[in-house]
Amino acid sequence: MEKHYLTAEGKKQLEEKLAYYKSVRRPEVAKKIGMAREFGDLSENSEYDAAKEEQAQVEAEISEMEDILLSCEIINKKNLDSDVVNIGTTVTLYDEEFDEEVTYKILGSTESDPAKGIISNASPVGAALLGHKKGDVVTVNMPHGALKYKILGIRL
Repeated sequence: MEKHYLTAEGKKQLEEKLAYYKSVRRPEVAKKIGMAREFGDLSENSEYDAAKEEQAQVEAEISEMEDILLSCEIINKKNLDSDVVNIGTTVTLYDEEFDEEVTYKILGSTESDPAKGIISNASPVGAALLGHKKGDVVTVNMPHGALKYKILGIRL
């Protein structure tokens, strides 16, 4: 089973989302299926088919959230070393190609949001940075070529 890394807040949000799906989304979809059944012949009932597809999607999402919560490890800042890039640290980098500073927070894939500067430990950049220290130059091999970053700072 894949290990998922979450912050305490991320775990709480996922638990709330799971509770919402179980208590609100699941009954909503069941109601849609019941209403669609009333339209008659199920073999030619597009509303029924759509509702069953939605049910399958909701159940798959519930199952995925349950799996994540079962296998998650909480990121504890007390156990982190700010001298080394790790899951839960924020890293300031110098991007040599674009001659600019960028800052990324490295979290697990469940909480990643690249648009907000939160990258996954499993992403190419996140994975390449893990274990490195301030001053290190890290090369990230990407399909379009290599990227080079110098680590300017690490903070919790």
